[in-house]
Amino acid sequence: MKPISFFFSFLVLMFVWGVGGFAQTASQSEPPASATENQEKTFETDVFQTDLGALTITFIGHGTLMMACGGKVIHIDPWTKLADYSKLPKADLILITHEHPDHFDEQAIRILRKDSTAVVLPEICKETIADGLVMKNGEKKKILGLEIEALPAYNFVHKRPDGQPYHPKGRGNGYLITFGKTRVYVAGDTENIPEMQHLKDIAVAFLPMNLPYTMTPEMAAAAARMFYPKVLYPYHYGQTDPQELVRLLAGEKAIEVRIRKMS
Repeated sequence: MKPISFFFSFLVLMFVWGVGGFAQTASQSEPPASATENQEKTFETDVFQTDLGALTITFIGHGTLMMACGGKVIHIDPWTKLADYSKLPKADLILITHEHPDHFDEQAIRILRKDSTAVVLPEICKETIADGLVMKNGEKKKILGLEIEALPAYNFVHKRPDGQPYHPKGRGNGYLITFGKTRVYVAGDTENIPEMQHLKDIAVAFLPMNLPYTMTPEMAAAAARMFYPKVLYPYHYGQTDPQELVRLLAGEKAIEVRIRKMS
């Protein structure tokens, strides 16, 4: 072989080796598809013992919850931004607090519904879910063997620039769900309204702290002191530091404040 031909062949060989090595290095720098595509979102859960068996509360996030007890599944304000509802249990009962899109997601409801699913909502949402079961503030109904009570949820301090409250009185609901003798209060979007002082024997409560739409930590602490829930979860808290509520209620030994990922 001539020297020039040999030198040219050597250069081609080195180039091929270099490209192959670079390609191998580049492919190794990318995580395998299974590592990124097959990861499913997991959620925190807490379990409470009731007369009807274990009550499992799943913290989806924001104002969104899932509860399961006695073989029945309840979804509260399901929102597709937070979860893939095709991978979560179908609903026996869906509770909608009010019409804002982060609480009233028609797509989530459609995914979760079975033929037998009851959808409870305030009057203002009836236009979208025509076969929904409307409950007004103060009404009680027996659904799935559970007592469901719709409670007031509204603003009287925080208002829009035009002077209208973010959540007008009478439009939205909070819900009191009774599992045997265990009473769970989901306040919805509200402030520390005077009606809360009528709540009794609350085992678990969810109070919102998302400014400017709901409560400050001080307002949430004042609300908790109206009815003293055994376990209190701040939820729908956005950028508010939930540890501030822990600090404000540190002296209230009858109230256990638990922080979960519910921003």
